[in-house]
Amino acid sequence: MEIQQGMVEFAANGGQASGYLARPAGEGRWRGVVVVQEWWGLEEHIKEVARRFAAEGFVALAPDLYHGRIAAEPDEARKLRMLLEEQTALAELRGAVDYLRALPEVTGVGIVGFCMGGWLAFLAATRIPSLAAAVVFYGRAPEPSDLANLRVPVLALYAEDDPAITPHVPQVSATLAAAGIPFTYHIYPGTRHAFFNDTRPTTYHPAAAADAWRWTLRFFRQHIPDAGEHGAGRGSQAG
Repeated sequence: MEIQQGMVEFAANGGQASGYLARPAGEGRWRGVVVVQEWWGLEEHIKEVARRFAAEGFVALAPDLYHGRIAAEPDEARKLRMLLEEQTALAELRGAVDYLRALPEVTGVGIVGFCMGGWLAFLAATRIPSLAAAVVFYGRAPEPSDLANLRVPVLALYAEDDPAITPHVPQVSATLAAAGIPFTYHIYPGTRHAFFNDTRPTTYHPAAAADAWRWTLRFFRQHIPDAGEHGAGRGSQAG
């Protein structure tokens, strides 16, 4: 599928924010998805993920939460992550969701995030009621007080060898199940944190990444309304 791509600006947090937008070329109605960066920033891998969504028939927007800064080394990424203010990031994610929902060609919006972005996507799903679904790649779960506000389905994809995050997943699942909140997760054997990122050869796991991508597309197509559902799905929720 031919796509269009480039940087755009959108209203957020009382000002303007920017992000990378990729979308199918031509006329049509498509599902929207906000793509949330890893702790490296809005680097080429995240832009490529947005383009992959566009090639699958989504309008994808990746907000630039570091406002132009990109880390090349873990120490630099850690510093940028520490400087990121949670409420500012959430306001910019809300702005990105609102931007997509305002596009006449977008039928509904989901959110997906990776690493740091996985946590932010999970948190956004508890704070932004206009979202239809969320996919979390190896991101830690929000606090229980936030989880209680979750009203949309979440698909979470984890690495087996991720000791800071994966051991907590069964308890998160039990908590959400007890509250009747839809949560599906999968732990990929023999994988490490960031197994989806094909620019990181020490952690990239092609088979797990391909399977996770198939699950992600299926999940969003199931839960984000298309043009024929719910009056085109504007503002509706699944779950």
